[in-house]
Parts: sequence; C-alpha cells; structure tokens
Amino acid sequence: MHLLVIEDDRHAADYLLKGLAEAGHTAEHVNNGEEGLRLATTARYDAVILDRMLPKVDGLTILLAMRAAGVTIPVLILSALGEVDHRIAGLRAGGDDYLVKPFSAGELLARLDAIVRRTQPGQSNGEGILQFADLEMNLFKRTVKRSGRLIDLQPKEFTLLEFLLRHADQVVTRAMLLEGVWNYDFDPRTNVIDVHVSNLRSKIDKQSTQPLIHTVRGTGYRLGLDTE
Repeated sequence: MHLLVIEDDRHAADYLLKGLAEAGHTAEHVNNGEEGLRLATTARYDAVILDRMLPKVDGLTILLAMRAAGVTIPVLILSALGEVDHRIAGLRAGGDDYLVKPFSAGELLARLDAIVRRTQPGQSNGEGILQFADLEMNLFKRTVKRSGRLIDLQPKEFTLLEFLLRHADQVVTRAMLLEGVWNYDFDPRTNVIDVHVSNLRSKIDKQSTQPLIHTVRGTGYRLGLDTE
C-alpha cells in the first residue's frame, strides 16, 4: 500500500515508517497538519495514518476537511487521547479507526489492513459499525446485537469483541490479545484471556445454532462461521 503518515513526533514517526517498510508498504511522511491537509486532499493514497494533535492544523480539522471535500481515503487516527469521548469524536469526524498511543506495530498493521478492506467499494457503511454475519457492533453507541438481540457486555468484553471483529476469520494468538486488549506483555501462565473469552462466548453464541467464537487449539481464537 501507498500511505500518507501525518505525525509530528519524530520518534513515533520513525517507529511507524520502519514498521510499514518492513511490512512492504511505502509511506510519505509530513510532520505538520498544514502540509498533511494539502497532501490528503490532493494526492492519491491507499490510506492515511493521522496523529490527532498536530501543529498548525489539528487532526480532526484535517479529517473534517477531507470528508467535506469528498475524499473517502480510509483514515487511521493515532492519539494519546484514549477516552471514549475522544474516540467517538474521531470516528464522527470521519475516521475509520482510532488507535491509542502507545501501540504495537503489529496491531497498527492489522487495523490498517482492516480499514482498507472495509472501505473497498460496497463495503463501507460510514456509521461506525463493525459487522460479521448476524453480529453487529456499533462503535458510537457502544452496543452489540446478534440477530437483532441486544447483548450486554462489560467494557473489557466489548474491547475484546472489537479486536476479534477487526480480525474476523483470522487466528489471533493469546499474545496478540494480551498486547492489543490488555496492553501488557505475554505471560503464558495467565488465564485472564480464557476467562474473558469464555464469558464473551456465552453471551455471543447463546441462543444461536451457529457459534462464532472458536478455540484454535494450542494457538488462540478465531471469530468466524465455521470451525477449523
């Protein structure tokens, strides 16, 4: 993919560019919002990685200007502002995903791939909705439904399900979940993941003849329509 990175922090930018290059992507980097806005609204990219807090023009202003100009390039927002209200503001401004700093390169690449897939013609809903089969997550309202039935989830269960939905039909390891959902290094002795997945499965697959959350023995889990 050909990407635009708008990030004013030199250390963060170097980390991003290195990870993108290692994954086989090409990236153009600018360190201020003014230049970022110009490129985002005039040049062609597969996606934009956008820091929220920038000099000259802030990230949300760039997003609003892009969408007002009819630019539909998928945008992944990066920010140290991680409260729910901040994430909602970013998504409502036109962001396709919101990743809180600090983050792992692996999660960034996975989320980047996901937003590009979702925003291919005919796949973008533009309403902050993640959907797989009859399971629907509304990122704005923080609600989850399956076959129209509202499912009550705890905050961590919601975050866990969001991660699984963003990696639908992919095997996610316990290490990926610990890093992406709990934000700490892998400890093979912990059973926190198994407990939360079990609780989530009991809610998501309850009253359904088609389970969506599957255990991949010796590896991790997969959200999909059939077992492997």
